[in-house]
Amino acid sequence: MWQPEPGWHALPGGTGTSTVGVWRTVLGDQPVVIKRLAAPGVHDPAELSNPRHFAYWRRAADVADIGLTCRTPGLRSPAHAAVEEDVEGITITEEWVEDAAVSGLFAAVGLGRFAAADLGERSWLARNQLRDRMLRVEHRGGWRTLARTTIADVADRLWQRRETLLGMLDELPQVPQHGDAVPANLLGRRGDDVVAVDWGTLGIGPVGADLGYYLLSAREEFEPLLDAYLLGLPDGVATRDQAALGARVTAVYTVLNRAEWALARVAGGEGALAGKYRHPAVAPHLRALQRQSGLIEELVAG
Repeated sequence: MWQPEPGWHALPGGTGTSTVGVWRTVLGDQPVVIKRLAAPGVHDPAELSNPRHFAYWRRAADVADIGLTCRTPGLRSPAHAAVEEDVEGITITEEWVEDAAVSGLFAAVGLGRFAAADLGERSWLARNQLRDRMLRVEHRGGWRTLARTTIADVADRLWQRRETLLGMLDELPQVPQHGDAVPANLLGRRGDDVVAVDWGTLGIGPVGADLGYYLLSAREEFEPLLDAYLLGLPDGVATRDQAALGARVTAVYTVLNRAEWALARVAGGEGALAGKYRHPAVAPHLRALQRQSGLIEELVAG
C-alpha cells in the first residue's frame, strides 16, 4: 500500500475525491510538491472515470506527464514534473511554486491570455463544468437550504432559469480554461505569465468562466477584473459582452452552489437556520454571496 515518506510535510486542503494528499518535501536541494491520486474503485462515482467530467481522476497527471501547460501563454504550470503510476494510483512530483503575491489584475490578464492557448485535441479535457456541477446539485434536491433563507425568491428565480442561462453559455466562444482559477492556485510569476498549480480541471469552457471563478475570491471588483481579462484576451476571440456573460453566470451559480453546500452542512443541528449564518464554515460563503449581489440582480432581471 502506498504511503507518504516520513518527513514529508502535509499541506492543508490537499484531499478530495481522488486526491489522497499533497505534501511538501525536498529532493536533493530542490523543494518539491508531491501529490497522490487514488485510482477509482468499483464503488466510486462513474464521473471519476469519465475523461470529460471535471472530476476525472487522472487529468492532473496527464497534464503533467506531457507538459501540456508548461509553455502556455498567460498561465503555465511549474517547469518540471515527474509522474509515476502503479496499481493503486498516481504520484505527481512538481517543483515548489513560491507565492509571488500575484495581484488580481495581473491574474486576470493571464486568464485572458490563457483563453487563446492551443491545448490540441485531448479526449480528457474537461467540458461542461458548470453544467455538471449544477447536475450534482440537482441530484441532491436543488437549493433546498437557500429556500429557507431571505433570498429564497431570488434563488428560486435563478434555479428556474438555470437551463436557459447554461444554454447561453453553450453559445459563447469555447476557450481553454484552468477550471479552478482561484487565487490559491495562481501563486507564482514567471515573466508575464502566472505560474499556476492544480490543473486537475483543465478543459474547454465558455469565455469568461475562469474570470467568474476567480472573482469570488478576488479583492478587486468585477469591472476592473473584466477590463484586465479583456486586455489579455487576443482580438477576435470574444466580445466584451460575451466575456462578461460567461463570467457573470459562472460567478453567480458558483457562489449560490457554495452557499447552499455550506448551509446544508450545518442546517441539521439544533437552533434556527438564521442563527448559523455566522458559523465559521458558513460566513465566508455568505459574505461572497452578498458581495456578488449586483451580478445576481442583473441575472434575476434578465
